[in-house]
Amino acid sequence: MRNRECAGLPGKTRRLCLIAFLTLATSAVGASAQAVPAVSSYYARTNTFSVFGAYSGDSSHILLGDAENRRLLNIGVAYGRKLLVNRMVNWQYNGELLPVALESDPVALYTYSWTSPTVYSESGTAVLTTPCIPGSGSFSTTDNGKTYSYSYTFTCSRQWTIGEGMSPVGFQWNFRPRRKLQPFFIGHGGYMYSTQPIPVPQAGSFNFTFDLGAGFELYRSKTRSVRAEYRYHHISNHNTANQNPGIDNGLFQVTYSFGR
Repeated sequence: MRNRECAGLPGKTRRLCLIAFLTLATSAVGASAQAVPAVSSYYARTNTFSVFGAYSGDSSHILLGDAENRRLLNIGVAYGRKLLVNRMVNWQYNGELLPVALESDPVALYTYSWTSPTVYSESGTAVLTTPCIPGSGSFSTTDNGKTYSYSYTFTCSRQWTIGEGMSPVGFQWNFRPRRKLQPFFIGHGGYMYSTQPIPVPQAGSFNFTFDLGAGFELYRSKTRSVRAEYRYHHISNHNTANQNPGIDNGLFQVTYSFGR
């Protein structure tokens, strides 16, 4: 009903006509507003799926591990679920699966060549807890009239071990979730299984893992983002094997995430 159609009506009837016109106009505006979905002001997905790659070129005694010069290469996928979001923080569950978890140990290749009192050679390999240092030399001593002499050579190599892992317990905290660039903290607990004992032959093939990290997540849209982070990563068998030197790595990780 249009306003000019009420103009020719008697006074009381015209007022009722105008009230009806305003009611219809208000209802139309309300319907139009409801037809437009509300847009969230947060960059925070409810469900997140991710693929990532992580690498560390060295290990040292950062907190708990004693095995040095170990390398890690991880390729995996992750799932995240939003638990709580407000203007300060986006708290999420985060679990990771590692179908490819590679660990590299330093290996010394040694050769001993005896020249006295008999002539023979001995060679082999040894996985070291400390970094491998190449070298060569000779040694000679006399005991009870006998002379013992030999020369030696050490060369270095690496041994890569294939494994897989899972971190079913994990959480991520993104701060300033209304911004496209968000700082975050992350942490996980899980396990790693390898095809042979790591980081030394007397250790175990089954190891426990945990990590703590921080970085930045850049949202390219409401549903897609890229993460870059640094983690303290620890591997050890919790004294379930004869030796447990443990491995501490500083791990760099890049993650691509999507979801809704």
